[in-house]
Amino acid sequence: MFDGMLLDLGISSPQLDDPSRGFSFRSDGPLDMRRDPGSGGPSAREILRRSTERELADIFFRFGEERFSRRIARILVAQRQRERIERTAQLADLVKSAIPRKAWPRTIHPATRVFQALRIAVNRELESLAGFLDGFAAHLAPGGRVAVISFHSLEDRMVKVSFREQSAGAEPTLRVLTRKPVVPEDTEIAANPRAASAKLRAARNNL
Repeated sequence: MFDGMLLDLGISSPQLDDPSRGFSFRSDGPLDMRRDPGSGGPSAREILRRSTERELADIFFRFGEERFSRRIARILVAQRQRERIERTAQLADLVKSAIPRKAWPRTIHPATRVFQALRIAVNRELESLAGFLDGFAAHLAPGGRVAVISFHSLEDRMVKVSFREQSAGAEPTLRVLTRKPVVPEDTEIAANPRAASAKLRAARNNL
């Protein structure tokens, strides 16, 4: 049994900054995106090569909440018939070309949501989070606390719903400690811009 659990769902900066890992379009590199390259799972370029247009659109919409998902998928499928999509810069340029200029986000790169979606799909991140949320309470000591730091809305929504459901009913197993998620202050964001999207939710074992 654990008195405390902390789950940090972010990507490590060394991985993000290493072009050979393929997580970012800031530097060109191979489209890998696997957190554990030795896992044997498909890389991002393999997903882009094997998936149907509909499957790609579903990935971009479900995991990236990209409203131009179908248009992007159509352009990517057309492009791969001419040449393989193997590099981060290549994918970023294709996504930019698929989204109308007037619809580009103001604060993020146009390809950000597609890269996020592919990374989530490659590493099955939401499935792993769901598994944790379904089972952690059984391993939390009475009065023990759990805290989860998420970095995008899909993760945060899953944590919020799980904590709420486990704190409801006649015999709740959890007591939610954060009515609203804790977010970084401006000074922290200034020192560490990657913390800008972080949200922390916490709960306590009610048993």
